[in-house]
Amino acid sequence: MGDTIAAIATGMAVTAIGIVRVSGPGAVEAAERVFRPADGSSLGSHPPRKLVYGELRGPDGAVIDLCLATISRAPHSYTGEDTAELQCHGSPAVLRAALDALFAAGARQALPGEFTRRAFLNGRLDLVQAEAVIDIIEAETAEGARNAVGQLGGAMSRRVDGIYSALLDIEAHFGAVLDYPDEDIEPFELGRCREVLSGALEELNALLGTFERGRIMREGVPVALVGRPNAGKSSLLNALLGYERAIVTSSPGTTRDTIEEKVLLGGVLVRLTDTAGLRSAEGEAERLGVRRALAAAEGAELVLAVFDGSEPLTAADGETLAVAERARRVIAVINKADLPGRLDKSDLPDVFDAVLDLSARTLEGLDALAAVVAGLFPAPSAPAGEILTNARQASAVSRAAGAVRAALEALDSGLTPDAVLTEAEEALSALGELTGRTVRDDVVDRIFERFCVGK
Repeated sequence: MGDTIAAIATGMAVTAIGIVRVSGPGAVEAAERVFRPADGSSLGSHPPRKLVYGELRGPDGAVIDLCLATISRAPHSYTGEDTAELQCHGSPAVLRAALDALFAAGARQALPGEFTRRAFLNGRLDLVQAEAVIDIIEAETAEGARNAVGQLGGAMSRRVDGIYSALLDIEAHFGAVLDYPDEDIEPFELGRCREVLSGALEELNALLGTFERGRIMREGVPVALVGRPNAGKSSLLNALLGYERAIVTSSPGTTRDTIEEKVLLGGVLVRLTDTAGLRSAEGEAERLGVRRALAAAEGAELVLAVFDGSEPLTAADGETLAVAERARRVIAVINKADLPGRLDKSDLPDVFDAVLDLSARTLEGLDALAAVVAGLFPAPSAPAGEILTNARQASAVSRAAGAVRAALEALDSGLTPDAVLTEAEEALSALGELTGRTVRDDVVDRIFERFCVGK
């Protein structure tokens, strides 16, 4: 990390303000070469974290922009290095020219996530906090953003550190007793050891229990809309989205392919997939659409089985009922509640988590649907910032829990203390991977591949 990096931190869309970020041992000097304060001083002479007004100039001395600049000195910066930021007008041409000027001044193009990676390597962030940065950027719900901010603020890290410290105490005490038998060291009582291990396992299991909600916050719940042609699946999709996303006609088979969109439903992020009507297809395109519909239902965590409430159940609804019977969770949506009802709910099999009357045309019943979805996917009681959000984190916690469980079993089986120590070390290693104390380089590389340039 001996070189100086630069990147546009705000992307290349036209915005009111655009930021160009610089970090490294030559960051302030590079910024001084391209930025001239209006008072005639040097940028480096100004106090850290103070905005300075002046001219941004290219390698030829021509003025690129009138903007603001600020510097931060190591180690009191985001990356732990000297840093500088140019806050320009948000023209992509201006930002590109500013970046080229910094390259001419000795900086190089930053790689994706390299600023945050340097913050991690310099001890400014642990790995959970680093992952929270991209989670904030990609958050699609207020709940997801709150959790990411909590993680960035260290909530998850503090909780994990408490578990780590308790296990480390066991290691240290047992190790001292074993290595220095002649010293006057208080024996570690088995009851106290069991208490610590049991407490650690309870904490780890509670953390692991938050992963499902964390995954939903990041990815959304896959929800498939299935039903026979003209039951109102596409109309329901449009009603939930609030705009005309899918084409709706009175002709059966209008939807030939799956259409996927995200929406908040009952506070839960869901990935809605509108599918082709389930029936005996009349052509190759429609047969392919039906196969894709069945595949979408198979992979969904929730199926909305849509029925036409203005007509009795018919043989054409048989495939929909068959899908409902195989679904993990399924809600029967009796659509067209604005028309005279002719569907007898007692004809429906007892496989549904809920049966709701709804009108995609008048929006009647949408609130009830949202409430049922919220009940099927409840939020955990964990505070914001203490919800696991990705498979890497969940895997580390799971392995730590497994090792603690094995340590307890070794203790209860009367095995020698070194067997307990071995399992406790495994748990410490797994928790170290979670926060980055003992993480491999390839894991770090994979994490920062998710980031965009300038972050």
